[in-house]
Amino acid sequence: MPGRTKPGALARLPLFLLIWGVASLSMWVPASHALIRDQHAVSRSFFYSGLLGVVCVVLIALARSGRPARHGALGQLLALLATFAVLPVFLAVPLHDAVQNTRFLNAYFDMVSAITTTGADLFHDPSRLDASVHLWRAQVGWMGGLVMWIAASAILAPLSLGGFEVTASGQPGRAAAPAQASPADPRRRLVRVTMALVPVYCGLTVAVWVLLLIAGERSLTALAHAMSVMATSGISPVGGLEGGRAGMTGEMILFLFMLFALSRLTFSGDTAAGGRHGRLTRDPEFLLGLTIVLGLTALLFLRHWLAAFEVRATEEGAQALRALWGAMFTVMSFLTTTGFESADWNQAQHWSGLRTSGLILMGLALIGGGVATTAGGVKLLRVYALYLNGLRELERLVHPSSVDGGRARSRRIRRDGAFVAWVFFMLFALSVTLVTMTLAAFGSSFEQALVLSIAALSTTGPLIEVAVETPIRLAELSAPAKAVLCGAMVLGRLETLAIIALFTPDLWRN
Repeated sequence: MPGRTKPGALARLPLFLLIWGVASLSMWVPASHALIRDQHAVSRSFFYSGLLGVVCVVLIALARSGRPARHGALGQLLALLATFAVLPVFLAVPLHDAVQNTRFLNAYFDMVSAITTTGADLFHDPSRLDASVHLWRAQVGWMGGLVMWIAASAILAPLSLGGFEVTASGQPGRAAAPAQASPADPRRRLVRVTMALVPVYCGLTVAVWVLLLIAGERSLTALAHAMSVMATSGISPVGGLEGGRAGMTGEMILFLFMLFALSRLTFSGDTAAGGRHGRLTRDPEFLLGLTIVLGLTALLFLRHWLAAFEVRATEEGAQALRALWGAMFTVMSFLTTTGFESADWNQAQHWSGLRTSGLILMGLALIGGGVATTAGGVKLLRVYALYLNGLRELERLVHPSSVDGGRARSRRIRRDGAFVAWVFFMLFALSVTLVTMTLAAFGSSFEQALVLSIAALSTTGPLIEVAVETPIRLAELSAPAKAVLCGAMVLGRLETLAIIALFTPDLWRN
């Protein structure tokens, strides 16, 4: 019937096979890029790896033809876990072959870091990698962000996971109305969401790329930074924004598109405040994110200004403005778990004569961005639910017999939303503790282990370099420590509640 979405032959493939096939075809992009640059060895690495992946997917699809999917939404959640944990084994094949002087574990670690949008930089020297390899790393991070965009609406929202458990009526890991869902519903929903979001995601990426090119950035660097800001991966082929040519204009462009990581009202009605007009101005996530950015920037600038006034009372206003901008951009970047550091961030510290503690950036990364975005962390909606609960408890201290008036200001928050948010926060804290203790057992100092665990679980890899006095060299970590970090990055990307939901008997009974 016209007007109804029917999954085609590709949609009937298992989700993991479909993602594997798309990833295989995407390898021909860096292969073509390397071929144009006459880097034939690198081009062959990506071309033959992509060809191998396509052949494997086709053979497996033929062997599975005629077998219907039996796991529904939970099966899609399992495929999502395999995408972040298993698929990087295949993605690391061309990277390992193109770099040639690194172990396969390092290549796997780098691909897990990219596809989970963590952006932990294992290869500290950008000149060590070929330009096509840099393109591949940014491309994998971009695809990982797109997978999370689609999965948030098509997989996590129906299961009341990924932050939706704070607002949805269903229990975490279960659909809100399972009796009304048919076996074809999850697949049809996935197709519909994919067709709606892919053009938007690609269009926004192209817009950032073109704007950065107009600002004077080099083509590859502009494309990598555009992909990284949309996926909040923080991957850069030049070692960060300081190595770019766009300057402050480029940072302003990136800052503008980071707003999409604070709230995604355009694509997810569950995160909207209700109503069709003025939703953005009433959305708690967006307002809370702007409040944190502006408030913390003002505090940092005030601290810098007071210190600079004591040290150098006669300072140029232009330098003060650059310091203000450096603080604002960096705060926004780490709140959205992108991890780009402004070129003027160091200027702000030198201007005041003080070093800003990495605890501030770690705290921002822990808070994270909005629900149903590519950002990681605890998420702003959960923080908002805990904030409302704290206000209510303070009201009860003053008026013990008062009726809950906070419900009128947060009609979207479910009755036990604060409790569910607190459960997730405790699980997140326990995960940080467990990963920190494990890394410390494998030889890392307490400070390094804490920074590594927060960076991995919040998917903010650049924290590893900017949150400590001496940057941590990931290549120097032991193999067990790298394996633990890989697991932590997957856990941080998929979240603890989603992992727990996979242990339900309904999934494995089939």
